[in-house]
Amino acid sequence: MKIHRSIPIVALAVVSYLMVYQWNADYGMAQLPPATTAASSQATSTLTDSPASSKTSEDVPTSSSEHVEAISSVQASSDKLIRVQTDVFDLAIDPKGGDVVQLSLPKYPLRQDRPDVAFPLFDNSANHVYMAQSGLTGVNGPDARANGRPLYSASQASYQLAEGQDELVVELKFSEAGINYVKSFSFKRGIYDLAVSYRIDNQSSQAWSGNLFAQLKRDASADPSSSTATGSATYLGAALWTAAKPYTKVSMSDIDKGPFKETVQGGWVAWLQHYFVTAWIPAKDASNLVQTRKDSQGNYIVGFTGPALNIPAGASVETSATLYAGPKIQENLKVLSSGLELTIDYGMLWFIAQPIFWLLEHIHNLLGNWGWSIICLTIVIKLAFFPLSAASYKSMARMRAVAPKLAALKEQFGDDRQKMSQGMMELYKKEKINPLGGCLPILVQMPVFLALYWVLLESVEMRQAPWMFWITDLSIKDPFFLLPIIMGATMFIQQQLNPTPPDPMQAKVMKLMPIIFTFFFLWFPAGLVLYWVVNNCLSIAQQWYITRKIEAAAAQKA
Repeated sequence: MKIHRSIPIVALAVVSYLMVYQWNADYGMAQLPPATTAASSQATSTLTDSPASSKTSEDVPTSSSEHVEAISSVQASSDKLIRVQTDVFDLAIDPKGGDVVQLSLPKYPLRQDRPDVAFPLFDNSANHVYMAQSGLTGVNGPDARANGRPLYSASQASYQLAEGQDELVVELKFSEAGINYVKSFSFKRGIYDLAVSYRIDNQSSQAWSGNLFAQLKRDASADPSSSTATGSATYLGAALWTAAKPYTKVSMSDIDKGPFKETVQGGWVAWLQHYFVTAWIPAKDASNLVQTRKDSQGNYIVGFTGPALNIPAGASVETSATLYAGPKIQENLKVLSSGLELTIDYGMLWFIAQPIFWLLEHIHNLLGNWGWSIICLTIVIKLAFFPLSAASYKSMARMRAVAPKLAALKEQFGDDRQKMSQGMMELYKKEKINPLGGCLPILVQMPVFLALYWVLLESVEMRQAPWMFWITDLSIKDPFFLLPIIMGATMFIQQQLNPTPPDPMQAKVMKLMPIIFTFFFLWFPAGLVLYWVVNNCLSIAQQWYITRKIEAAAAQKA
């Protein structure tokens, strides 16, 4: 009879699994953008006329704390972009203003099954606007002219970091009214930060005055590096450094409410998304006005304006800033500027997440595989919480041992809940059982689990990191949902070792928990589910041993 009941349940489970798997196959894979494929790389070497390729002077901030008003004249971007290829960048510079309008990361494929398609970070098209802008504003700044931003010239249409070459410098030149401007981009092999500098040679008869500005401009589109079918929960928006807080978020909704402005010493401004960050880092000894605003086209801008540069006639001055555009790697960001490593946002439990990542990284340095590193980290965490877990399982084992006595109390008092509760309390007191003893140790461990969740979700090191067999990317869901099913099975086994709740309704809810958690974990990163599976297996072994020991001792007493 039991077999006949099980057959429909098993059949329903199999059909449900196949339906979820097929849905994931149809809708769970991110689509490749047409402009990032290898075949279209030549097509993107020019910028076609489009609404997104027309810029007004509202892009350029003033050197004061007041926001510049938009001038009605429209400045179109140039048709020919300057292409630059290094080992870590494939980017395009618009000669009109010298902005970085396209940038992709060859070492970070957009999809694991298409290693030839680099992840696109910057773009300036009708579908997406995200770029790094810089220039000279102020009294004599060429970017603040009424007739539009300057049109630079370069000696080549494309540049490439050659094999064996460690540094590549791209120079853009512009001259006007006796002032010679050279805007330089310095790239280094294996480095995701590049120096953007201006050399201003004043050969006129008048003094020159202006300000360096640099900013990140982005539309309100969704995070393209979201890696789960249900969407990424990581922060998408601006962030900056202030004297009061080394990491200050300024979300798009905050910018909608009004601009942010503050003068800081040094600092940085950044735009964050899942796994990647772009940031402008000015000179540490300069006093800069950092600000956020929104332009008339609905784009969000975060940037800084440096102090005034005053150049006498016949003199020259050089000023620079650093642009970072790449993965959120802590050791790289920490070197660039204080607080920039906090853009790897682990949330409220960062003080727990940071040492967890430190330990995980050191384990990985020994093992060389993030999956096995997660398993070893789980064992270390389990050993650290061993006394708490043991106390919890001892309490549960004692509760399981007195389960027959609780059942007898239920038979004795029936529906009289007051007498039933009194009888239970007396029994717990007699057997020296703390009814909360099994819950509190588990609650203490929850912050560690949540911190580890953010570590696995936010760390770019997990992106497309394989473990073994079918798990080829620990940062996304299990493609076959086998790990969540194994997790649910281990949860069910662990539940069998726990005492049955005296309340029938509570007992039914507890039986549903493995099913609910299995469905809930279907779209969790595989690395996190792997941690949970290993943790459950270790808990089962520990709980089985303790329960067997206590039950044997109780049998001897009897």
